[in-house]
Amino acid sequence: MDAIIPVEVIEGKILLIRGQKVMVDADLAELYGVPTKVLNQAVKRNKERFPIDFMFQLAEEEKAKVVTNCDHLKKLKFSPNLPYAFTEHGAIMLATILSSPIAVQASIQVVRAFVKLREMLTAHKDLARKLDKMEKKYDSQFKVVFDAIRQLMAPSEPKSRKIGF
Repeated sequence: MDAIIPVEVIEGKILLIRGQKVMVDADLAELYGVPTKVLNQAVKRNKERFPIDFMFQLAEEEKAKVVTNCDHLKKLKFSPNLPYAFTEHGAIMLATILSSPIAVQASIQVVRAFVKLREMLTAHKDLARKLDKMEKKYDSQFKVVFDAIRQLMAPSEPKSRKIGF
């Protein structure tokens, strides 16, 4: 079956909050084809399935940062509710309690997006480790080359978006 949502679109909705890669309830509801209210009601009926490492509620200041830095979440600005953030495991659990065909297919894409980001981070760490090893092995005449490679590997600082990828 073809992907209903490209992984790249989902990757753009994965945010880094409290040091964890998460997706907010509004984005997951959209992906799973349900209103946010329905998604959150299903979560409340199944609280035991969502421990703190699967889901947490954003604080007011976290919500403000998300709204400010993520254009697609501007609609949350005037919502009286604080959004929930779901980790990869929480997103999978959501699909099991929603259990609609679209939720199941979308959850597969969400998992693929999380896995792809994890693989990219792992590859980056492996490359850095190999570079360290090579730098120790070869003499200082290659220092300029190693420094240039490290500069290319360094993540560029986003200008205005501090939350997310």
